[in-house]
Amino acid sequence: MKKAVMLINDTTYAFNLRGAVIEKLIDEDFEVVIVGQLLKYQDKLKAMGAKLIGVETGRHGTNPISDLQLMQTYRKILKAEKPDVVLTYNIKPNVYGGMACQQLKIPYLPNVTGLGTPVENPGPLQALTTRLYKMGVAGASCIFFQNSENQRFFEAHKMMPKHAKIRLLPGSGVDLESHPAFPYPEEETVHFQFTSRILKEKGIDLYLAAAKRIHAEYPNTVFHICGGCDDSAYEEILKQAQEAGDVVYHGQQKDMIPFLKQASCIVHPSYYPEGMSNVLLEGAASARPIIATDRAGCRETVEDGVTGFLIPIQDEEALVHALERFMQITPEQRKAMGLAGRVKMEREFDRKIVVKAYLEEIQALEGNDE
Repeated sequence: MKKAVMLINDTTYAFNLRGAVIEKLIDEDFEVVIVGQLLKYQDKLKAMGAKLIGVETGRHGTNPISDLQLMQTYRKILKAEKPDVVLTYNIKPNVYGGMACQQLKIPYLPNVTGLGTPVENPGPLQALTTRLYKMGVAGASCIFFQNSENQRFFEAHKMMPKHAKIRLLPGSGVDLESHPAFPYPEEETVHFQFTSRILKEKGIDLYLAAAKRIHAEYPNTVFHICGGCDDSAYEEILKQAQEAGDVVYHGQQKDMIPFLKQASCIVHPSYYPEGMSNVLLEGAASARPIIATDRAGCRETVEDGVTGFLIPIQDEEALVHALERFMQITPEQRKAMGLAGRVKMEREFDRKIVVKAYLEEIQALEGNDE
């Protein structure tokens, strides 16, 4: 039996965003081994037929000793598992998993799921990270990107191996069966939905400020927030905003379907270096209009004025204006925006597109070995 090892941050990410790839590989008679932090959905991944190996990547850490240990851990696992192909996702698995694959001469396919703050902001950390990333992907025959801006960054910084094939994916794609087009809500209350890890770069401050202003002008609005606080300081900020009546904070939610059904509009004023925003993919697939920032990882999901509105990054006034525009259009226009977004997802972002691309590249690797 052929074997594929997936190096990834954690099992939650693996199940939610890579489950379709895992399932298809198992259907194609691959043994699939997932290497990452053991968080949620372990039982579901095992039930699919995957083997799990727990590894803490230290995703936010910058300790070179820990990173070297991570590479050695990957090397040890890969040497024992002897895979036919390795699929790497996220920054540290791409970098240190890629290096381990090169040392062991194992074919691998990295997926650039976003550059991360250290790469996006110029300075010594960017220089170091880009150099490491270049080393990590140096042996790849094909590199997957989730948006063209990340691809251009790699090209501009000469991080791309000359021999590598480039494939641009529609992010992780969206499971159109798990996220069907829900009927548009008919109630007069307008529900805005913000879903994200609670981080400044995800636009939470902008959302809170805009919610306060819009709710004062339009009392028939409710501004919902779902997501865990990466920065504990926001726990008190959100508590105060809720007590003031500006927002309703629901905390971390396992099941977002009730919130998507209820939502009139998905709001995502993020300026975080996204690969492709899954919040927006799932929102649009559910036939909900979108208000999002005009930046890589967000803009690709929106047709401005047709499926929602695009706004400049870190611009509170622009966000308020977009929310006002939404309030001023008719319920039928809002519904039409959502349905247009669903059509866009079906045409451009179906997760089956991603699965097909992976199978094609794995088959190409098998052909090279013959």
